[in-house]
Amino acid sequence: MTASQLYTLIYSKYGTVTRARNCFLYTKKGTRLTDLYQENGRAILGWDGKNASTFLKNAMNKGLSGNFCVEDKPRINKAVSALIGKECKAAFYNSKLDAVNAAVKNGAKNIISYRPWNKEPQDTKNADAVIIIPPFPWGEEIYILGISSGGGASRASATTLGSATPSASANGVPEALEGPHKLPYTLQSALTRAIYNLIAELDLRTEKDWFIYDPVITKYWERKGPYLFPKISENKYEEFVKHCLECGIIINPDYNEPSIIPFGADKGVFTKLKNNPFEK
Repeated sequence: MTASQLYTLIYSKYGTVTRARNCFLYTKKGTRLTDLYQENGRAILGWDGKNASTFLKNAMNKGLSGNFCVEDKPRINKAVSALIGKECKAAFYNSKLDAVNAAVKNGAKNIISYRPWNKEPQDTKNADAVIIIPPFPWGEEIYILGISSGGGASRASATTLGSATPSASANGVPEALEGPHKLPYTLQSALTRAIYNLIAELDLRTEKDWFIYDPVITKYWERKGPYLFPKISENKYEEFVKHCLECGIIINPDYNEPSIIPFGADKGVFTKLKNNPFEK
């Protein structure tokens, strides 16, 4: 099942979404849905994006929505470097595959797909390239590629990955800072703040915030940190997605991608699923 199909199901059963806060979606029919999909991790800090949306609004209020250069150095590089733990350059891509291909093309051999609070160790400091899903819910696919400034990845070209400082084009106009997928400064500003918000949150969420849901969820998922991997067979997974929706729970429509613990939600959000179990 695709995300588009999932949202169509939500609309057909509950109507339009009128508000999104934290891990909840509120619908026109007066139903509150608990979101375990979280836009495949983009809303892992909550649908309100903490204060990242404020940075977007502030940039918009300044009229900084054009393609002109507004900074000598992109702050997104500093934010991604702080998250990864070493100096790197950041570039934006429309798909994970595009990001991987760009990293490989530019000499990266050790490529990591970063997940915050991942139970398995992620040695981002020693990786040539790190692919990040920015923790800011936005209505399009954006992947950030953080590529090391040293090692094999140091051969990255400004054309492919963007440079740390603006470079002049043939007509003297600075090139875009962010690489092949050009983002306006307004959105870059929001993504930068979102990454800093994630860094601040990393030590605040621990196992005690996730295992409290185990009595219900371990019947259907294997939990690794906050990530839920289905125990349901793949051929019955779409049926399970629909069953969860009937119980007021939105899960990842993609069998190969994990759902996410609804951080801060009361355990009662799983009561309907507990009382109406899915037959595997």
